[in-house]
Amino acid sequence: MDNFQTVLRFFMNQKATIGYSFMALLTIGGERVFSMVSFQCPCNHEQNFTYGLTFLLGPAAVLLIFGLFFNTRLWRLYTGCCLNPMKLCPRGNCFGCFRVLMSIITGACVAPIMWLSVALLNGTFYECAISGLDDNLVVDLFCKNKTLKCREELARVPCDRSKLSSDERMELLLMFRAQSQILGWSIVMVAAIVGLLGTCCRNCRSQVSYLQLMFWKRYIEKEKERFDAFTLEYATKLAERNLQSFFENKEPNPMPFPNHKAWEEISAYYSFSRSEQYYSTLQRYVERTDRDFTPEERPVIDFDHGIAMT
Repeated sequence: MDNFQTVLRFFMNQKATIGYSFMALLTIGGERVFSMVSFQCPCNHEQNFTYGLTFLLGPAAVLLIFGLFFNTRLWRLYTGCCLNPMKLCPRGNCFGCFRVLMSIITGACVAPIMWLSVALLNGTFYECAISGLDDNLVVDLFCKNKTLKCREELARVPCDRSKLSSDERMELLLMFRAQSQILGWSIVMVAAIVGLLGTCCRNCRSQVSYLQLMFWKRYIEKEKERFDAFTLEYATKLAERNLQSFFENKEPNPMPFPNHKAWEEISAYYSFSRSEQYYSTLQRYVERTDRDFTPEERPVIDFDHGIAMT
């Protein structure tokens, strides 16, 4: 049993690494499926560049959108900001909002960067895209010291339908692939360096020690875990109370419920400060000395006045 707990604790501590590894495997598998099943380079000057670039950048853009769409921190930050723009800069801390937004975008960029790296290291999409460019600089780069036929047949090289000799075609393919892999490894190295520098800068500017920072992260994880479980339990009780009142045709039993202002306060993003050394907006709210303990009279939402509780 102790060995099982040790293994479980190890996987829980390394869940970010495991998650990124799983994402990398999915990206590699998805790229191979696209390359082998759906990708067919048209092999003409008019369509090669657009077609290859679409397969190279299109999935990356979709992954970026999905990464933003499924990020709960983004919606926690922006929900209701059209009705109350000051929610973006609580207490005038616009820099903190910008920092949170950059953190969200950085996290959403992980999957697109993985896709671009894997796609460029494979080279299939890049070969098709670059062979369709009519730019003289690009054509001169690949067809330097070659016959005019190289310029005419360059777009057909990725499809094995060119009239060039096999040696010339293989030489061009190797040049395409080398450039693609150089770009791929460049993206990997730049992403790694930026990630390292960003982590070093964030830790260097941290207002708390490393161990307290680890405790803070553990607390946030546990608070979110317990919040989800508690809200599920409370929502179940509220649903049972409403159903019981409906079917038994009687007044609903009184049920304490946080007011709208309380929900607004605990939903705001939180940044640590030495003047208020709390670990979350929830802890800051519950430890306030001037906290309003007046519950809502009825746990319902009134949409006639925006998103408000009555």
